[in-house]
Amino acid sequence: MSKLAGLKPRHFLWAVEDGVAVIRLNRPERKNPLTFESYAELRDTFRALAYASDVDVVVFASNGGNFCSGGDVHDIIGPLIGLPMKELLAFTRMTGDLVKAMISCGKPVISAVDGVAVGAGAIIAMASDLRLATPAAQCAFLFTRVGLAGCDMGACAMLPRIIGQGRAAELMYTGRVMGAEEGLAWGFWNALHPAEALEAEAMALARRLASGPTFAHGMTKTQLNQEWNMGLEQAIEAEAQAQAICMQTKDFERAYRAFVAKEKPVFRGD
Repeated sequence: MSKLAGLKPRHFLWAVEDGVAVIRLNRPERKNPLTFESYAELRDTFRALAYASDVDVVVFASNGGNFCSGGDVHDIIGPLIGLPMKELLAFTRMTGDLVKAMISCGKPVISAVDGVAVGAGAIIAMASDLRLATPAAQCAFLFTRVGLAGCDMGACAMLPRIIGQGRAAELMYTGRVMGAEEGLAWGFWNALHPAEALEAEAMALARRLASGPTFAHGMTKTQLNQEWNMGLEQAIEAEAQAQAICMQTKDFERAYRAFVAKEKPVFRGD
């Protein structure tokens, strides 16, 4: 295991406190677009999180009233014009690797979205385990607006599972904005909060998860993602194995002893 509290990324802001890591893109004057470099550094960071002993939950926060405006028009979209297929495929695989790393990091990821979350920004929110937003949040899978397929980075697999096939198809074909209230009604957002309370609510949720049985949370995340590709019998067996493993943890014993003593359990993630 490794420690990531002292990480000093070049292309986004990073802070760790009480087992909660906070990531925020840091180009608020441009609504926080992604670049080739920030994509790669985020991918590598989420890969490293799988082995981090000092981070239990990740909050992907907004900055300056916006979450992420997607790939930078000048730093990404422009340079992609004219590249050979081999280099284009290397880029699209790299962006998909960010989603894979988020899914495989073993930590719950909470997105706290204010303002714009479009393109790859919408994908980052989608790939998070929990999504909080403000009433001003604007989410759009706008790839068709730049002449691309409406799906990207796993959206055709993931978005229908969150909001349903027909709704996902509409958003991906049209590229239109999904309003905050609409996204809440559809189940994309877990909750809406005023802008001034958004980050505090996200941190409170993150700390609640970080104070829980974090080993078991990692198991839950694994099962949520792996069971997409399982039949019911295989899923039941996988969960039986997951629970048997969790029953060997000290947290399971702590919960039992606390219940007997009529006390609140104090989990330690082991």
